Parts: sequence; C-alpha cells; structure tokens
Amino acid sequence: MSNNDISRRHFLTQATWAGAGLLAGPSVLAGINAQQNPTDKEKRRLGTLEVSALGLGCMSMAGVYNAPQPKNEMVAVIRAAVEQGVTFFDTAEVYGPHYSEEIVGEGLRPFRAQVIIATKFGFDTTSGARGGRNSRPEHIRQALEGSLKRLQTDVIDLYYLHRLDPQVPVEDVAGTVKDLIKEGKVRHFGLSEVAPDTIRRAHAVQKVTALQSEYSLIERVMEHGILSTCEELGIGFVPWGPVNRGFLTGRFDQNTRFEPSNRNSQLPYLTPDALKTNIKLLDLVRKWSKEKGITPAQFSLAWLQAQKPWIVPIPGTTNPGHLKENLGANNVTFTADELKDFRTAMETIKLVGVRTPDTLLKDQ
Repeated sequence: MSNNDISRRHFLTQATWAGAGLLAGPSVLAGINAQQNPTDKEKRRLGTLEVSALGLGCMSMAGVYNAPQPKNEMVAVIRAAVEQGVTFFDTAEVYGPHYSEEIVGEGLRPFRAQVIIATKFGFDTTSGARGGRNSRPEHIRQALEGSLKRLQTDVIDLYYLHRLDPQVPVEDVAGTVKDLIKEGKVRHFGLSEVAPDTIRRAHAVQKVTALQSEYSLIERVMEHGILSTCEELGIGFVPWGPVNRGFLTGRFDQNTRFEPSNRNSQLPYLTPDALKTNIKLLDLVRKWSKEKGITPAQFSLAWLQAQKPWIVPIPGTTNPGHLKENLGANNVTFTADELKDFRTAMETIKLVGVRTPDTLLKDQ
C-alpha cells in the first residue's frame, strides 16, 4: 500500500465535514485573480444551465473499468450526493449499456425537480451491447425514448453527442436535437471530444451548452484551443477523468501493472514506462496537498475548478467515502501566486503518453 493510500484511508476515517459544509468555498480563477461571487459558492453555470460546482459521474456504477455494482448500493450513493448538495449527474446510454441510466433514474426519481440529468447518445445499443457509432436522426430519436424511460423522466436536461459519427454531418445532429428541444423532450445540447471546427459548426445550428472532454492535471491538451473556443462561444466545460481513473489519488504507483483485460492497460499514460515518469507529477501533487492540508484528489479537482468559473468536473465513484472526499474540493482555494507557482513546477515535468495539440484538430 502506498503512502497516499494510507493518507486517503486516514482522511476517510477522520473526516467530520457535514454534508452542506462540504460545498463551501470559492475558487480563485487562473489568470484572473478574482473569486467567484460568494453567494454562488455551490453553483456554476454551463452556458445558461446552473449546476453544482462538482457533478457526479455515474459510468463506473455500471462497470467499464470495474465490475458493475449492485443497483441498491449505487442508488444510495446517488442519493447521498443529492443530500450533500450535488445537483449535476452524468450518465450515458452506452454505460452498461443502459444499466447506468437505470441506476440514475431510480436514484434521482424522488428528487427529479431538484437535479440536472445529463446523458449521451451516439452509439448503437439496440442489441443490448455496445455497437458502432450511430447518430442518424431517426436513431437519435429512438435512443432518446429509451433514455427517457430508463431515467424515469419526460425531459433530458443536457443531451450530449457522445462521439461524432463520421457518416452524419454534425449539423444534422444539432438540427435533430434542436427539434427535440422545440418538442420539450430535451433542454440543452452538448458535445464530447470534438474539434474546435466541429464545435463551431454545431453551435451555428443549435447553441451548445457544454463540451465534455478529458481534462486533468495529466491530460491538459484541452488548454491548446478548446477551452478558448468554449470561452469565446459561451460554452461550459465538463472534464471527464478529472483524477485519471484514480491515478491522481495515489491508487497506482510506478510498479502497477494491469492485466490485458483491464481497460487501463490500453491507456498510454498508464503503461509501465509512462508510470515511471508520470509519477513525478503525482509526487508534486502530494507535496502541495500536504502543505494545504488536503488530499491529492481534492487538490486535483480544485485545480480544475480554479482554471475557469465555467468548468465543472464530474469525478465518478461507487464509494460513499470517496464521494465525501471529492466534495471537499469545493472548500479549497488558491491564490493567484499559488496557481502560477504550481503550474511553473508542473510544466517542468515532461509527461509520457499524453495527447499532443495536433490531436485536437480531429474529432475523437
């Protein structure tokens, strides 16, 4: 067991924060040297959509990087999140497939009017398994009806295109969602892992409320043109993988090896050679976290929040203790000097296996 595993366990056993208290504390914005409005500490905006400062990603509840979890236990985690102030819940048709949406629907049924539900379309799951990409207008409508049923609702608050279908122009996708918004079945449109030009083309047809793409202390490629595009167009940004499948919590170390069946084995920044180098960033995060009296997970999430006021990370968890720990990030503040000094130190570490800026020119 690593030192950080021990400190995280200590945190989970010693934490005494009350649920509401976990959601206090503004973040200083990188490069702006200003704090959020103190009256809005618990909320942020994705475009015109108001959500909690941290959301809850619900992919891991259905498996993907781990075994599917019991529905009753995951429903309890979701409801605990609501009790602690989370209003933003993220799922997708393909997670399971379908199982994550079923969990989210059951978990949020008593609180539907209080929460924002985001889900995604773009894969063919009609066989009950994950198929290829499919964003034909008729398939989007079919997917939506299935999601509405599983989520036990009559409207999706934020409906993302999960991945671009190269056979369907994004304008056709945006136009279809625009029609669904007019029909009252969808409230907001989102995109995921697309290039700046694709964002602009979609936005010209139907206003994009949020972009969801991977962004963390390790995977920072979004800083090369994507975040600026979002800022220009008034689009919120939702980082997935904000703690790198647990790497930034200390879950892995340089000696970690994954079985070929484990999807982490496919990630370039978690290969044995990459871990030897990338662990240096984790060591830096540990050092700063210790100085601030917080956990590495909290530091990593709060750092993302501190970059822009319209960034809302969605860490996923199946563990009530980790949920509580993650929400503690909302208590963390940085001075402008701290953000500058940390970035200076961080950028001396040449990470291995991360995306290069040229990849942003292509839809993923």
